[in-house]
Amino acid sequence: MNSRSIRPLLFVTALLAASATLAAPGHGSNPVGEPGKASQVTRTVEVDMTDNMRFTPAQISVRQGETVRFVVKNSGAVKHELVFGTPEELKEHYAMMVKMPGMEHADDNMVTVAPGKTGEVVWRFTKAGKVDFACLQPGHYDAGMKGLVTVAQKAGAPNAGGHGGHKH
Repeated sequence: MNSRSIRPLLFVTALLAASATLAAPGHGSNPVGEPGKASQVTRTVEVDMTDNMRFTPAQISVRQGETVRFVVKNSGAVKHELVFGTPEELKEHYAMMVKMPGMEHADDNMVTVAPGKTGEVVWRFTKAGKVDFACLQPGHYDAGMKGLVTVAQKAGAPNAGGHGGHKH
């Protein structure tokens, strides 16, 4: 194999490793949460994606421990997606998408939706704080197709900042 044929293989391997890190449930170490179980959904949030490169709503509030079904509609004429992650994870994944725009992927922390269609992702928010989401299709993230989930701390639970829930 020459270096040209190895590069795509290395890229896919790196992407799979990053995807596993993003979607790996357990141990409470994932700062954005974990895949939720449909049987534990406490509410449904409808999100619309448009070719204006916007999510509606772009700001969502949930409670720590809540499992939410996101019903994601693509009202546009091009493919869009909703991906949960930290700002760093989203930027890294977006850079990969720009380098390989035809790459298909399906992880537990995301849903890709064809024009005029609707998809779903069920997510459990395990930690208080902020969880970013974005469309990582080439050009969309740079155009501002981003949103934020604010996760309110569960009563009596230590917050993500490690202050044990006391006020400053």
